[in-house]
Amino acid sequence: MKINDILARLGIEINNQGTSTGINKLPGNGPVISSYSPVNGKLIAHVESTDTEGYETVMQQAQKAFLHWRSVPAPKRGDMVRQFGDALRENKEDLGALVSYEMGKSLQEGMGEVQEMIDICDFALGLSRQLYGLTMHSERLNHRMYEQWHPLGIVSIISAFNFPVAVWAWNTALAWVCGNVCVWKPSSKTPLCAVACQNIVAKVLKANNLPEGICNLVTGNACGNLMNEDKRVSLVSFTGSTKIGRLVSSAVAGRFGRSILELGGNNAIIISESADLEMSVIGAVFGAVGTAGQRCTSTRRLIIHESVYNDFTAKLVKAYAQIKIGDPLNEHNHMGPLIDKDAVRAYLNSIEKVKQQGGRFIVEGGVLDGSGLESGCYVKPCIAEVEYHFEIVQEETFAPLLYVMKYSTIDQAIQMQNDVPQGLSSAIMTLNLREAEQFLSSAGSDCGIANVNIGTSGAEIGGAFGGEKETGGGRESGSDAWKGYMRRQTNTINYSNALPLAQGIKFDL
Repeated sequence: MKINDILARLGIEINNQGTSTGINKLPGNGPVISSYSPVNGKLIAHVESTDTEGYETVMQQAQKAFLHWRSVPAPKRGDMVRQFGDALRENKEDLGALVSYEMGKSLQEGMGEVQEMIDICDFALGLSRQLYGLTMHSERLNHRMYEQWHPLGIVSIISAFNFPVAVWAWNTALAWVCGNVCVWKPSSKTPLCAVACQNIVAKVLKANNLPEGICNLVTGNACGNLMNEDKRVSLVSFTGSTKIGRLVSSAVAGRFGRSILELGGNNAIIISESADLEMSVIGAVFGAVGTAGQRCTSTRRLIIHESVYNDFTAKLVKAYAQIKIGDPLNEHNHMGPLIDKDAVRAYLNSIEKVKQQGGRFIVEGGVLDGSGLESGCYVKPCIAEVEYHFEIVQEETFAPLLYVMKYSTIDQAIQMQNDVPQGLSSAIMTLNLREAEQFLSSAGSDCGIANVNIGTSGAEIGGAFGGEKETGGGRESGSDAWKGYMRRQTNTINYSNALPLAQGIKFDL
């Protein structure tokens, strides 16, 4: 794969200094961000970050664009999103390869991430004709009441490295059809994916004679702080750690802004005594090692019935022995690298904590070396036997570290599943209808996502995505998540020749 050829087709040229340039040069002259590929440790390109002056230029551009965009009929806004989806189809292979190379996920997952972008564009196109309000009966004679939804204004999207393009698209496609304009601050670990997306959007906007400020890109962590404090930003959608999410939530709430928070996950699969064990192994392995365990929905915990514990863990160990680790652009490999050496250090620290707290590894971890693994970011997926109350088990480890533990009753299993601070995704593997229904009931999983006979990862865009507790409570993507990007307005129309007051109040003059 010739990465510079891929970048060029995505509108990114690399100059002699190794700095990227695109159709729209990024505003500002802040510190340089260097993007290194975890695949081989090589520098891909430098990207200039946005300074304060550049940020202000972007915000003024966004404000001006909003005044135009909010007046464009929603179906026409949807048609622009459709064209963006078509452009993604044309660039799917190149953008998917760039995602794989810059982030380190498998090529199949990189392509799948771009497909998610295409899917949300299709969803948003249909939604553009379905931004429904309600009509209500008034208690006053010859009055009519209804509610309608209006755009908020500027929506800022702060995205994470693990899904460098899809999560932005989830937010942006919905925000656009709702009449908002967007300012995107991507992860500084994957800036080139964002530049590529900006270039694709820019062509669509230009072809439709639309203002560039409908879609804006800023880079550098300083911009995230600026947006959190900026009263011109109506909504901040933040994807990242619980620690940073608390800071975002506090800053935005302090100015009475809105936020959508997609934070940590500590996701569990309950393996029932009536589970299909072969199917359960597939779900558990993909959930734990897909994207090298760097999904917010990655499977962190397996809660296994004591009667099938030995049999299931034996199958699991056998499956782990077959995992192929290496260059993610090689489709024969199942798992690529962690994002960088900081992530590797965090992974190794978590392994040490497991041992210190009394855990026992049934599949050992460690850093891999050898031909093709020179970046130092490739690690072994590992499995540890633990007690559910261990301190380390209560935390989210963003790496392929899987915990296994036993349970004896379904009530105990659900309690163990829920007894962590996070509440994103959950699953039960069972052929017992009563167990499945209990797990999905109000007395069951306390997560925003609860599955039966599928794993914790692989959410579809048709459903609202998000979680509870320290996951932040936000919702993105499908269902009625669009309402989070709009403001509700209740309207009353009096078509009589009198002015009756509500609740029969008399106020005669």
